[in-house]
Amino acid sequence: MFVDIRPDTMNIDEQLIEAAITPKTKAIVPVHYAGVACEMDVIMNIAERYGLFVVEDAAQAMMSTYKGRALGTIGHFGTFSFHETKNYTSGGEGGLLIINDDDFAQRAEIIREKGTNRSQFFRGMVDKYQWVDVGSSYLPSELQAAYLLAQLDAAELINANRRATWQRYHDGLIPLQKANNVSLPRIPPGCEHNAHMFYLKVANLHERTALLSHLKASEVLAVFHYVPLHTSLAGQHFGHFHGEDRFTTSESERLVRLPMYYGLEQMEQDRVIESINEFFCQN
Repeated sequence: MFVDIRPDTMNIDEQLIEAAITPKTKAIVPVHYAGVACEMDVIMNIAERYGLFVVEDAAQAMMSTYKGRALGTIGHFGTFSFHETKNYTSGGEGGLLIINDDDFAQRAEIIREKGTNRSQFFRGMVDKYQWVDVGSSYLPSELQAAYLLAQLDAAELINANRRATWQRYHDGLIPLQKANNVSLPRIPPGCEHNAHMFYLKVANLHERTALLSHLKASEVLAVFHYVPLHTSLAGQHFGHFHGEDRFTTSESERLVRLPMYYGLEQMEQDRVIESINEFFCQN
């Protein structure tokens, strides 16, 4: 079941969740888009009243917080990604599952170990390990773990670098927002973001297409990125959109994601900002 988003953060509209709950609902899955927190107090309150689990999709939210609490640690489950596009990567694929329940943690450990209690064997809890449940091989290699660990050791440095880059974009593009040419990301009070991405929103799909073409001609890689899941083949087959799609589709058609990575040079960033300004001067 999908509900509409908030256009200010591109996150789930927490005020629409309760009306979408049915007898079949098992969990609420808030996605912290761009590393900016959903309204977790409201979501956790709804989950408690209806006896639901909360699974935080914190794939983009490592190092982000909500009212001082790390995203991914507030719900019953928190999921993170170490894919090559994320702030911290294990060299291609990888992830992290945080579980705030000992019983579920024990089963998750078995599932990741091909359905065996091998981890218990290595801890000396059993004299041999055996097949005890469903599972597959979800363990990273030692090389992947080492690649990731070096970045986690430098997490504060990487985070500060990305936040500085994000702020330069914001400062350089704020005149365009004041002129009503673009909308820039909003960070709600009580939220600390991790500068996972920087996006802007233009007037409509036609203007976005033109801007992307202009940036490509200037050799700037920008993408549209935000695609509504309920319009996908699987979304249509397995899911259902509850209520009115006031913002999800229309806002997705406005969004442009700018180059954003650790070590982006200020000179390169200035060229991106200059190219965007050129576009709006010409149009």
